[in-house]
Amino acid sequence: MPPVTPSDPTPSSAFFNTTSTAGLDPQTTSAFQQALDDTRSAGQFPGVIARVVSPRGSWTGTSGTRGKSESEQPSATDATRIGSLTKTMTATILLQLAAEKKLSLTETIDKYVPGMPHGSTATLRWLADMSSGIPSYTADAGWQQQVFSNPDKAWTPQELVDVVKDKPADFEPLHGWAYSNTNYVLLGMVIEQVTGENIADVFQARLFDPLGMTHSVFPTTSQIPTPHLSGITDQGMPAGQRTDATNFSPTIAFTAGEVISTLEDLTTWGAALFTGTGILEPATQQERHDSIIRDIPPSYSDTAGYGIGIGDKDGWWGHDGAIPGYTTSLFHNYTSGTTVIVVVNSDVTFDGAAGPVGPAPAVFAALLGALAEP
Repeated sequence: MPPVTPSDPTPSSAFFNTTSTAGLDPQTTSAFQQALDDTRSAGQFPGVIARVVSPRGSWTGTSGTRGKSESEQPSATDATRIGSLTKTMTATILLQLAAEKKLSLTETIDKYVPGMPHGSTATLRWLADMSSGIPSYTADAGWQQQVFSNPDKAWTPQELVDVVKDKPADFEPLHGWAYSNTNYVLLGMVIEQVTGENIADVFQARLFDPLGMTHSVFPTTSQIPTPHLSGITDQGMPAGQRTDATNFSPTIAFTAGEVISTLEDLTTWGAALFTGTGILEPATQQERHDSIIRDIPPSYSDTAGYGIGIGDKDGWWGHDGAIPGYTTSLFHNYTSGTTVIVVVNSDVTFDGAAGPVGPAPAVFAALLGALAEP
C-alpha cells in the first residue's frame, strides 16, 4: 500500500467529528441503525453501540440494553472490556521502546522470558506479528477447564505462558502464522522488565494520559467501573446456556486483552492508532504499517494480513477483540477516511452467512454493507 502519511501533525478532523451527521443522508443513517437492530436480533445479544466516523460526518447508534437483565440503553461512555484491541496498545508500547533504543525487535524472547518453544530463535518482532510459532495458551483444553471452573481466579503472566512451556512449537519461526495470545502476554512481560514498571502504570503514562483517554484503564481488579456494559458468555457452560461474565477475572488475558475502555475513548485511540499522532514518530508509524505479513499461506493475500499489533482486512486496518462477555471491532479505511467502532456485551458466536461469527465482527460486517449501499 502507499505510505499512510503518519507525519500529519494532527489527525484528520474526521476522526474527532463524532457529533455531526451533516452529509450523512437519512437513508444511510437508517441503514446503519437497521444493521445494528438486525444483527442484534440474529445474534440474540443484549446490546450494541457503534460509531461510524467519516469525512462526511459521523453517526453513533445503539440497540438493546446495557445488559441481559437491564433496561437502560448502552452509552458511548459506558465502560467495556475491549479484549484483543489491547494488542494494538501493547504493540504500540513495544514500538515506542524500540524507537527509544530500550529494546530491539530483533532480540529473542528468551533474553527476557526463558523456556518458551523456539525461545532462542523467536524474535520480539515475530511475536508481535504472530509468526513466532509459540502456541497460544488459550487453546489448551486443560487451561480452559481451570478458567471456567473458577472464573474468579487471578492469573499471573508467568502462569499463563507456563501453560505452553513444555509444548512443541506450532512451526518454525517465520515458517507459518498462527494467532497466539501467548505472544502478547510475553511482550507485556518484556515491557515490564524493560521499563521496570507495573504494566498498568506503563499503559497509563505512555498511552492513556498523553491521549486524554480518561476512562481507559489496565485494571488491577476484576471489577469494571460504573456505568458499564454487562457481558454474557456461553464459554464453559452447558449447550444453550449463558452466564454473566462481567466480573470474570480479566487476568486471563494480561497484555493480550485486559484493558477496559469506552466507545468515546476508543474513538480517540483510533485517531492515534491510525495516524500515529501522539504515540509514535512518523518513521515508526510507517514501520508498523509496513510490517503486515502478506506472503505466509494460507491466510494471507495482497489484501489481507497481520503485522505488529494491527491487521488489514481488504483495506480495513485495525483489530477485533474478544474476552468472555465482550467483543469489539475497531477498523479504519485509509482510502475513504472512514473509521468504524463496535462494542457488544456478548462473546457468544452465532451462524452468519459465512459460518460462525462473533457479535462485534458481525455488526462491523453489517455496517460495511450499509456503507456500500447506494
